[in-house]
Amino acid sequence: MIEYRSIGKTFADGTEAVGDFSLKLPSRSTTVLVGSSGCGKTTLLRMVNRMVEPSHGQVLIDDVDVATRNPVELRRSIGYVMQQAGLLPHHTVVDNVAAVLRLKGVGKSEARDRARAVLKTVGLDPSLATKYPAQLSGGQQQRVGVARGLVTGPNILLMDEPFGAVDPIVRDELQQELLRLQKDLDKTIVFVTHDIDEAFLLGDQVVILKKGGEVAQVGSPAEILANPADDFVRSFIGLDKGQRTLHVEERDGHKVVLDANGKAAGILAG
Repeated sequence: MIEYRSIGKTFADGTEAVGDFSLKLPSRSTTVLVGSSGCGKTTLLRMVNRMVEPSHGQVLIDDVDVATRNPVELRRSIGYVMQQAGLLPHHTVVDNVAAVLRLKGVGKSEARDRARAVLKTVGLDPSLATKYPAQLSGGQQQRVGVARGLVTGPNILLMDEPFGAVDPIVRDELQQELLRLQKDLDKTIVFVTHDIDEAFLLGDQVVILKKGGEVAQVGSPAEILANPADDFVRSFIGLDKGQRTLHVEERDGHKVVLDANGKAAGILAG
């Protein structure tokens, strides 16, 4: 379990990214931090693996303050996936994935074998293992990034807007892939996004943030939709303009679900 205790961060230029934030993130579930730019969501994510050190407060993993952990060892024990994948351009796909294992002292042959296995887990064809990042599509590069985050078998996976730089079709595929992976692997995932639809799709627990890391509301997607905490939340999730109001019409013998603009959102089964 990850727990934030009165955590805050003010940068050297005086910018307060996070004021005072406290929250428990359940284990083996996906918590999504969602909000507009400048709300502190990425800062909160990066304080888990000490890529950002807090100005005050604590982050605990299973009741152990991460400040007491060696930062390099801590980062190698936690999976991390970023928006642009961050792959090494002159290394093959398999060696990009195996890099973290090599840093942990695993032999080259074993590291590559384990890397190939996890590439298969994220849905990549084995033939891509010998390719270079520039030879891959954006979606394939992001899958490699996810594979690298998973290759050491971490209990925690941090994901910083990992699908924000790909087109909508690929983004949907990657979101579905993550849902499948979480069902199979049962990780503790902290996911950052500015997209509330993505947050509601992926999150077991959704944390809507205001500027400075102020919590507007925490809950499951269903809880937030049913009982928005205030006007800010209603606006952020699109209830104030009726964007999430759905109705059903009969068309050609099918019950079609339409949104507030009359656009089809789906078909009722059965």
